[in-house]
Amino acid sequence: MLIDVIIPAFNEEQSIAQVLREIPAGLVREVIVVDNNSSDRTGEVARAAGATVLRENRPGYGHACLAGMAHAFARPLPEQADIIVFLDGDHSDYPEEMPMLVAPILRGEADMVIGSRALGEREAGSMMPQQIFGNWLATSLLRRLYGAHFTDLGPFRAIRREALQRIGMADTTYGWTVEMQLKAAKLRLRNTEVPVRYRRRIGTSKVSGTVRGTLGAGYKILWTIFRYL
Repeated sequence: MLIDVIIPAFNEEQSIAQVLREIPAGLVREVIVVDNNSSDRTGEVARAAGATVLRENRPGYGHACLAGMAHAFARPLPEQADIIVFLDGDHSDYPEEMPMLVAPILRGEADMVIGSRALGEREAGSMMPQQIFGNWLATSLLRRLYGAHFTDLGPFRAIRREALQRIGMADTTYGWTVEMQLKAAKLRLRNTEVPVRYRRRIGTSKVSGTVRGTLGAGYKILWTIFRYL
């Protein structure tokens, strides 16, 4: 199966090359880094490290992911990837765990796999208390309202290309991850989780690192959950 990776990146000049180096050699066909209106050298560094670099000037995590998907889906159908992996560019995820992440799909057991930080090992300080609570609240609501049994809204995830196209992703900002999970549940896709490690990111978080980012992300996640009832 062909695997493509999409990495949304905003001002990740210090971390992006290291993330790209840690993706297992030979596993992935193309790594697409979407430079999400960065003001630093993120795109230049990623290109030098061998990634395909796109520029998305509209700010927003979802905007970046959608741009990466549009690039992946622009290939002729026989050349499109079988699996799309999403990964953050701040070095908080462990790219070397990608084989474990995609394994349930390769075995034909799942359509989507979430890398769960709640089930795995978290470095001290890698997630703020508000992030841990927010994940618990969101996944509890997903279970109660949609019958979706997730423990995390983790950004490190893999999904079959056909499943991703069926979902019809639309969110352009903070609601991206929860939208994918709740729509996958509504479509009765085969979803599972694998434990993944998580570490302190390089640089300052654009979401949990500010009060405005935390409140904005929390509101958007809750709004998205109730929007699709």
